[in-house]
Amino acid sequence: MDVTEVASDLESEHEALDVVVRGLTDEQLGRATPSPRWSVADQVGHLTYFDGTAALAVTDPEGFQEAIADLMSAAAEGNEGVDNHTLGGFRRLSPAAQIEAWRTNRVLMINAAATLANDTRVPWYGPSMGSKSFLTARLMETWAHGQDIVDTVGAVRPATDRLRHIAQLGYITRNWAYINRSMDIPEGDVRVELTSPSGDTWSWGDSDDASVIGTAEDFCLVTTQRRNVADTGLVVSGDRAADWMSRAQAFAGPPTDAPDPRGR
Repeated sequence: MDVTEVASDLESEHEALDVVVRGLTDEQLGRATPSPRWSVADQVGHLTYFDGTAALAVTDPEGFQEAIADLMSAAAEGNEGVDNHTLGGFRRLSPAAQIEAWRTNRVLMINAAATLANDTRVPWYGPSMGSKSFLTARLMETWAHGQDIVDTVGAVRPATDRLRHIAQLGYITRNWAYINRSMDIPEGDVRVELTSPSGDTWSWGDSDDASVIGTAEDFCLVTTQRRNVADTGLVVSGDRAADWMSRAQAFAGPPTDAPDPRGR
């Protein structure tokens, strides 16, 4: 897949989330979400901050390094320091201005994405990323944090075949779920067979004794830790697959746990 296709799907994912948030009341924006400490507006603010730094990483790598240093300095004060740094200014905006700030930064990111070639490396928090992986990670973040919003306000956001990006990321980050926890990577693969929203079959991996079979949406919900596997229709076979689904984590950052059953 070409980087321009990923960028187009990312833009479409932004627009799908905009359909959800554009009609929210101030009260709905203030509701607590499944993510500790964060309201619906904070979820939008998180995307606003990192869409902005993503654009900076592409257009001004030196400026992005300064942004990393500032964030690391804030992180020395723990979660409160990070939230103050990434969300403090955003929280002082009016609800309408918050939504506009998100729209502004996501346009900056999409415009920056248009300059990327397939072989471009983009600096990020940690190792640099290939352009397609970089944009896929932004798409995953938009969808996952959007899911927190959808769950909180009871909105409907139809699943689309854009989930293929997230499902593939969910599969290829299997080893990361163990490395991130300083655990040995289990030997052997896991076969993943998913039904896409359009009815196609997507598959990854090769194994006769470990598999995850079900819908792409359920798989993405589990690997982004928006659902406990017990709350999905995924059919998980084999200890290796079950162990992975209990700790799957398609996103960077410190290890976190899946929600408890019926926890989201």
